Amino acid sequence: MIQNTKCECGHQNHLGTVLCESCGKPLFEEEHSDSLESLEMRYDGVARRSQKQNPTILDRVWNFFSSVKIAIYLILATLLSSILGTILPQENTFFGIDPSVYYKETYGFGGEIYYALGLSHTYETWWFITLLFMIGLSLIICSLDRVLPLYRALSKQQIRKHLRFILRQKASYEGKLPESVNEEEWVNQVAVLLRKKNYRIHRDGTALLAEKYRFSRWGPYVLHIGLIIFLLAALMRLLPGWHMDVYMNLLEGQTKQIEGTPYYIKNEKFTMEVYDENEMSKEFKERNKLVPKKFETQAVLYRCTADCDQPGKEPILEQIDHYNIEVNKPLIYDGIMIYQNGYRDLPEPLLISVKPKLINKVTGQEIGSFELPMKNPPETVKIGDYTLKLRNYYPEFILDPTTGQPATASNEPKVPAFIYQIEGPGLAAGGEPYMYFPRQIDKSTFRQNDINSALANKIELAVGTMADVQIAQYNSFLNVREDRGLPFIWVGSIIGMLGLIMGFYWQHRRIWIRIDDGILALGGHTNKNWFGIRKEIAAVLDKAGIQVDPKSLDQGGDKS
Repeated sequence: MIQNTKCECGHQNHLGTVLCESCGKPLFEEEHSDSLESLEMRYDGVARRSQKQNPTILDRVWNFFSSVKIAIYLILATLLSSILGTILPQENTFFGIDPSVYYKETYGFGGEIYYALGLSHTYETWWFITLLFMIGLSLIICSLDRVLPLYRALSKQQIRKHLRFILRQKASYEGKLPESVNEEEWVNQVAVLLRKKNYRIHRDGTALLAEKYRFSRWGPYVLHIGLIIFLLAALMRLLPGWHMDVYMNLLEGQTKQIEGTPYYIKNEKFTMEVYDENEMSKEFKERNKLVPKKFETQAVLYRCTADCDQPGKEPILEQIDHYNIEVNKPLIYDGIMIYQNGYRDLPEPLLISVKPKLINKVTGQEIGSFELPMKNPPETVKIGDYTLKLRNYYPEFILDPTTGQPATASNEPKVPAFIYQIEGPGLAAGGEPYMYFPRQIDKSTFRQNDINSALANKIELAVGTMADVQIAQYNSFLNVREDRGLPFIWVGSIIGMLGLIMGFYWQHRRIWIRIDDGILALGGHTNKNWFGIRKEIAAVLDKAGIQVDPKSLDQGGDKS
């Protein structure tokens, strides 16, 4: 139940209010108190929810998060956590390395402890995310606990304030007007002078309220709104589809799917330029090493249109972009940014694909050719009247030392070998087996013609020129990023900066005047720069015929 405190002016005030919300009279002082202590004007004396008596459990939670002290502790804890996360590199900064081994081998026992404590991925841990969430909650509750009383105080200001309210301001003046001065005319004159200083004037007979730059009081809360949006955008990165930061390695000619998206990217070719001797410094010349000047991936971006993620089926891809990805020149499409991260020389060139021709050895006729990739070769190929059915594929062909049967040592196409069942004119019904080694050295080593026997005199699979051979010499490393929360981070930053400007470059100033039986009472208040408002009041009074030293306006003691 909300209780009220009634002022002598008849206004009902909420319990905990220090000053009357209408006339400004101090509510809990004796009527004839001669105290000159400055009034608490932070929210014009209006009570906040966190000051509620007999709080419930919900109120206690509210009070906890509305405390500025708690907010500072949370910020310091988050700052300390962030510092700990920068001592050693985070896991997401390297690619293709086992972090459980890396930290121990690179940084010893300290690195092992760092990894065990979860500091190697600090910014993705539950406790760091909880700290961010608590800071956001504290910002919201702190703002609501203060902005609502402030709004209520500023939106219902009475023009004729209680005399004790006026004289207890930190900038105040009391004196008798000359008998020759007409009170109404004098107040009109002061109103004109204050308007010239950008004050908005409110009148009630010989009482006056002048106010300017009230909007600056909302600056901290606008800043809080910006910070809340910023934090929410950071937390939204945890949601699927909102943030991605992955690394890919692509051999020349290789096509891979970008994780979690319908997009595929192909490395058509990797090129690198190096500095010549005239361009290199003496230090690099002495090292006798090639220094990259420029390296880029000629990339093709595809979108899967059918058979996506279907086991055993090749996805149907539609080309949507072709771009040369260089360092700091990413391929950008649909919010996805693909950066050139690095490269690695292969120990030896790796065969990617060939385009062999099927030749009739009897007539010398070239029947046709087909594309033969080393990864996922087609199971059936139709060339003219001939059909080639893939029976076995050995990426790194060896003969098993125990059984003497064909086998593969790895899945890398280092010594590729294909066994086809070929059907067509002049061949046995049901087809005949044909073993094909794309590399010439492997044909000689494993004696391809002897294996194929009589069939080698009828037909042949052979590559005509090196134009029909695609090899890889480099492994290109790409960094794929997507951050759909980034626009919200920018919006939050701009709103936060606007709040800072509002709060720092303007001051909310108010001046109250009332005249009773020729006695002038004037009080001034600002949220900062007390010297400025005292100087302003003294200048206005001087032009209105009252000589006042700005220092003499400091009735409550200058604490600015």
